Amino acid sequence: MTWREALRARARFNRQELSGAFGDIGTDLPLIVGMVYAARLDSASVLVMFGLMQVVTGLAYGLPMPVQPLKAMAVLVITQRLGGEVLFGAGLAIGAVMLALSVTGALDWLGRIVPLSAVRGIQFGLGLSLASLALKQYVPSLGMEGYALAAAGFVLILAISGSSRFPAGLAVILLGVGYAALTRLEYGAIASGAGLALPKFHAPRLEDVLTGFLVLALPQIPLSLSNSLIATRQTVADLFPGREMSLRRIGATYSAMNLIAPFLSGLPVCHGCGGLAGHHYFGARTGGSVVIYGSMYLLLGLFLSGAFRQVVEIFPQPILGVVLAFEALALMLFIRDQAGSRRDLGIALLTGLCAFGLPYGFVAGTVIGTALHYASERWPGRGRLHL
Repeated sequence: MTWREALRARARFNRQELSGAFGDIGTDLPLIVGMVYAARLDSASVLVMFGLMQVVTGLAYGLPMPVQPLKAMAVLVITQRLGGEVLFGAGLAIGAVMLALSVTGALDWLGRIVPLSAVRGIQFGLGLSLASLALKQYVPSLGMEGYALAAAGFVLILAISGSSRFPAGLAVILLGVGYAALTRLEYGAIASGAGLALPKFHAPRLEDVLTGFLVLALPQIPLSLSNSLIATRQTVADLFPGREMSLRRIGATYSAMNLIAPFLSGLPVCHGCGGLAGHHYFGARTGGSVVIYGSMYLLLGLFLSGAFRQVVEIFPQPILGVVLAFEALALMLFIRDQAGSRRDLGIALLTGLCAFGLPYGFVAGTVIGTALHYASERWPGRGRLHL
């Protein structure tokens, strides 16, 4: 096999990959925008580094392996208005933690002890969280006009789902772009903000790393272990049989991204089962989709970051909500393979409800689901869930 053939096997570029490229935009873009504004970050650095990590990840894995902002960190930064220095310090801190867990084999040990029923519950709980965000915040964001736009996007996806000539993901994104082009974009402001911009070097201080670890990394670690690592590894196995990979490998790329990005003012990032399911649902089958998606951020950062406020209006929130809702549905459907066992289905549902509804729900759900699984094996009469 020549290098060109090897590259084509890892990254195809066609309509299906283009459609799948936008399968995770409903999760990523609002968090990126929120953190840029809240922490007063340099938009060029954020967009370029985020795009570059997508491109490298797509080529490295040969799969639509997503790169996403760290969600728990993002929520804390946005709600508490924390500065970029602490955020970059937190990125280095969590990168070091994941490196240690990968090198010592702790991640592989976690992967062995957490049962499939608990993993399905984490996927289900994340799906509930994403669906709630899409339907309660994104879709209503433009009032009745937003509801109408979302309804049109929903019907469009259902009508042409499965089409190879005009993939549904591409169609709904073009619907949103067309709406924005006619009603919301300020072309003069975009033109005046155009120009070349490069990432800015940043040297994190030790005090920012320590503060970031305590304030941002510690709340993020449980979510990352359950969703970004364990559930993502399982989702790869579900969607790409024969392409299973170790938690150590996923942890290594997670770590590497966060040990590099802060020095160029990039956001802390992770992988995620929701993004993988979203890319796949809308047509992605190789790393080409992630390369395309990352290239969009690269181009926006390099040439249009001066018009950041206007450019992000290209993707209306109601359309992002529709994409996010289908990503959530794809995640929640993984629970169906637990239906053959009342015990396993009960554990999965309970884990999912804990993940969705409790503070630190993903770690709580993982611990509860795992404990119930082993208790029901050791004490069948006492540990059984009566449904």
